[in-house]
Amino acid sequence: MKSTMKTRTGLVALAIALPLSLAACGSSSDNTASPAAGSTPAATSSDSMSSTPSDTMSSSPSMDAAAAVFGEGCAAVPKDGSGSFNGMATDPVATAASNNPLLSTLVTAVKQAGLVDTLNSAPEITVFAPVNDAFAKIPAADLKKVLADKPTLTKILTNHVVAGKISPDQLAGDHKTLAGTTITVKGSGENFTVGKADAKVICGNVPTANATVYIIDGVLMP
Repeated sequence: MKSTMKTRTGLVALAIALPLSLAACGSSSDNTASPAAGSTPAATSSDSMSSTPSDTMSSSPSMDAAAAVFGEGCAAVPKDGSGSFNGMATDPVATAASNNPLLSTLVTAVKQAGLVDTLNSAPEITVFAPVNDAFAKIPAADLKKVLADKPTLTKILTNHVVAGKISPDQLAGDHKTLAGTTITVKGSGENFTVGKADAKVICGNVPTANATVYIIDGVLMP
């Protein structure tokens, strides 16, 4: 009999507590709702790089994204606006790159390969981003041919992307790319070269909402 009474009492308590807990969750989610873990950002059109700033990054307006970057090339990055370090820090990587005037050729190639959504929705990656001058070293006819060959272009671009955010103290060494190749980074401190062509990191540890970017002065061929 005592056991039956305890069971009934427990069920009554549960029946009362459950609606209350659901109500509490409902009231708090109205103000603090955030995307579910593992969800991907809204798809970004390959023809447009617009994006909603990351809630996490925008919640810390006092954070100076420029504080941790290094390299002589960083001086060429805009001081304010969406193309600045603070501006790029709030956008996913492909969108951030589209706002940086140093990376306009890379952005054209990314769009041509249809990789905008892939890069923007990746959870955490490191991107070695060639500046415009790096692409200018490639003969114009060869560059035009590559841009028209989507499989080859995709292979080249994904050869610049590594899973996970790599900090400067982890940069030296071998890293497997999304192209399935391995690139080697040499150096230490604030002096690094990347790949067989020894492309120099001219502006490193640039934060975006989902990636760490190292701007380099050469194109990494697979």
